[in-house]
Amino acid sequence: MPCYDAQVVRAEFVPERASPADWRRYHAFRRRSHEEWRPEEPLEPDDVAQALLCMRSRFSWDHHWQVTVGSQVVSELGAETVRPESPEYETNRHLLWAWVWVLEPYRRRGIGRGWVPKVLDLMDEHGCTVLSMGAEQESGHAFIRWLGAEPKLRERESRLDLRQVDWQMVERWVRDGETASPEARLELHSRRLPEQLLDEYSRASSELLNTMPFEDLDHGDIVTTAEQQREWYQRLDISGSSHDVCLVRDPDGTIAGMTDVLRHPYEPEFVRQNFTGVDPRARGRGLGKWLKASMLLHVRSAYPEVRTVTTENAGSNAAMLAINHALGFELTREVTYFQVHRDRLAQVC
Repeated sequence: MPCYDAQVVRAEFVPERASPADWRRYHAFRRRSHEEWRPEEPLEPDDVAQALLCMRSRFSWDHHWQVTVGSQVVSELGAETVRPESPEYETNRHLLWAWVWVLEPYRRRGIGRGWVPKVLDLMDEHGCTVLSMGAEQESGHAFIRWLGAEPKLRERESRLDLRQVDWQMVERWVRDGETASPEARLELHSRRLPEQLLDEYSRASSELLNTMPFEDLDHGDIVTTAEQQREWYQRLDISGSSHDVCLVRDPDGTIAGMTDVLRHPYEPEFVRQNFTGVDPRARGRGLGKWLKASMLLHVRSAYPEVRTVTTENAGSNAAMLAINHALGFELTREVTYFQVHRDRLAQVC
């Protein structure tokens, strides 16, 4: 049920065709929505956000639509799904991920509901049958439930204040890891993985990422390749961001565990902890603690201005949550991911 306000205009935002005035409206909306959503965090600069939107991925379709009221953007719809060129296409082609934001003064006017027909069009365009969405506020939960979606995965975002870390414990974890696996070796790569490691790293990360708990989420296989990694690094080059990786290799040279972090120059006090995983065959040896502790020591040395490390984990990932709790990570917020079948979504139109 769309909002029948004569001032409301819905239109696709195509970065490659946007005029300077279009970009000014987009960035104004981006700043206002960020103030409502993450006021305590830095926002990426306009030129970085603009360049990233203009850099289309070879592996995914992404769409952006806007609602304007007068000359002001008041809502955005974003949607993404895999392209046939993606190595994940066969098992993920039925999934469309979408997100919506409506500025606070314009909520409860039907603008959010008005995106449903467009989402259905995009699902039909790409042959998707399942819509996935996330929300962290109760108002978002209520809206998504109204669409007919059901909660499938609960994710916890936690933060660590490096000024409160027990660094003696962290150093002990490193020693314990070395003692428990005396023939294993830890490998650290700052800023970027070297080109010669991309294939091996991609294969190992694909295997480990697929061991993560997804709870009840309908999902396909996670498949990363060297080509995808290169494309991602091209995106990181736009902002000058760093990707630092710790690996543990067993005596035969195979990767038994990994962890990686991101640091963006526009948020100098933050480091984003991405993925930490240990091969099931190597668990029980303290490799997770060894990896996390080694990375924290690296962050303290390489980025002395950093004060906060953020990370996200499934609410059911007890092993990793226990490590984070011991380090001092504290829960910041929870995001619930919902899914709904296309036919059920169509019933709300």
